[in-house]
Amino acid sequence: MKIVKTIDEIRNIIKEWRKEGYSVGLVPTMGYLHEGHGSLIEQSVKNNDKTVVSVFVNPTQFGPNEDLEKYPRDIERDSKLVERIGGDIIFNPEASEMYSSAGFTTIKVEGLSEKLCGITRPTHFAGVCQVVSKLFNIVTPDNAYFGLKDFQQYVIIKTMVDDLNFPVKINPVEIVREESGLAMSSRNVYLTYDERKSALSLSIALKTAKSLISNREYNSSKIISEMKQIINNYPYTKIDYIKIVNTTTLNDIDYIENEKYAVLLAVYVGKTRLIDNYVCE
Repeated sequence: MKIVKTIDEIRNIIKEWRKEGYSVGLVPTMGYLHEGHGSLIEQSVKNNDKTVVSVFVNPTQFGPNEDLEKYPRDIERDSKLVERIGGDIIFNPEASEMYSSAGFTTIKVEGLSEKLCGITRPTHFAGVCQVVSKLFNIVTPDNAYFGLKDFQQYVIIKTMVDDLNFPVKINPVEIVREESGLAMSSRNVYLTYDERKSALSLSIALKTAKSLISNREYNSSKIISEMKQIINNYPYTKIDYIKIVNTTTLNDIDYIENEKYAVLLAVYVGKTRLIDNYVCE
């Protein structure tokens, strides 16, 4: 397993792989890898001859007063996980390598980026699309792997790929949870012991929503009301949003009986913003 720092070097390696007829998988990450990322890497290793894991804390997807500087970083820890699972390369460029030009070009997926997380993070998804498109052009993967915990991101990236005809297949991978039910996230490291207990309210609320729907409660406002009550009963929590949306358009759904839907939420636990979801397609 090798760590590569420059665009030229990774492109040269990919060129040699292509001469050998190897298929290439890409797992884009911001590092501080956990078993959720591990599940993405496992899928890539299983389905491709070679796997590249990008580890890059992308500055363009962070807004003012967000946690760019304190975002957890540990490349040695990351390399051990990637090597254990069987990845071939970590692409770990500096920001100056990825954004060496003036950077006038941006990509925005209209109609999807302004909703949900895009309301409180208006520049976030433009930054995500910018860096992911750059990674696709640098690595030229056959397959790329994205976790469904970031469901809005997955929908936006898939739409961007379809709209711009990127020759890459986007592969969704299910959420990996801790034994407690908490969705794995690099930001979980910020939580105190007591905040971690309160963070369980997210998965509990989602389980309640799933149970209500299974028992034929299809009114979104009633389901959301029950979820809010659960989360608000825990200390340190502040709800950003809870939404039930169409899985393609991300438009709100009032009544879900005959629609493919996703129950999405974002909640501050202390100062840490967590997201989670339950998707039915």
